[in-house]
Amino acid sequence: MFQFSYAEIMEDDLTVARERERQILARSIELLEVAKQSAKYDKDSIEAVYYTRRVWIRLIEDLRSADNQLSVEVRANLISIAIWILKELENIRRRTSTNYQGIIDITIIIRDGLK
Repeated sequence: MFQFSYAEIMEDDLTVARERERQILARSIELLEVAKQSAKYDKDSIEAVYYTRRVWIRLIEDLRSADNQLSVEVRANLISIAIWILKELENIRRRTSTNYQGIIDITIIIRDGLK
């Protein structure tokens, strides 16, 4: 029978959680890439905007949680980035911007940092 320490179990949980976050961000990037190819605000754009919006709102909620183990400075920086992304998504929704690439670039950086 295997016995694992609490630290080993927590490390595994953290690894699984980070991989899940990477997958969610990767899906957002995929949707944004498809939407970027469209010349107009269509079904693909709507799906990308709303999926990405839900992702970043959920990340803000997690970052604001007292249980979040990141430093206050890192959490604040990530929340600032999330707010910028949410504003850009709103501009896309209102059709005053098509800055999908800016959101994609930032999301790739965040995703790749979750190793």
